[in-house]
Amino acid sequence: MSNMNAGDHLANERTFLAWIRTSIGIMGFGFVVVKFSLFVRQITAVLGQKAEIPRTGYSPVIGILLVVLGAMTTLFSYIRYMNTKKLLESGQYYHSTLLIKLMTAAIFLISILLIVYLLKTT
Repeated sequence: MSNMNAGDHLANERTFLAWIRTSIGIMGFGFVVVKFSLFVRQITAVLGQKAEIPRTGYSPVIGILLVVLGAMTTLFSYIRYMNTKKLLESGQYYHSTLLIKLMTAAIFLISILLIVYLLKTT
């Protein structure tokens, strides 16, 4: 147990909790995307207008992808937390940016899908 530092373990926990908050945010946004077209249809029905948003579209697919991405973020962040914990305990920690690169790529691709969807529905 050489080089064990409580501050390092606490920082690992804070990072893990930040990833958990991120995953919750991504899943929440996915839920909103899925339910948004339903909300718009309900509002237009209350106002007595015909809904202009089609019943089928990309929003359910994009929303579900976001919820899946959030769930995967939770899983990968736990794996990263445990790997970092083991490395800290062995005194052989090395920094990895794989999770950050994967998340950036996935969120960028889903944002492109959202942009395409918004352009088609406006």
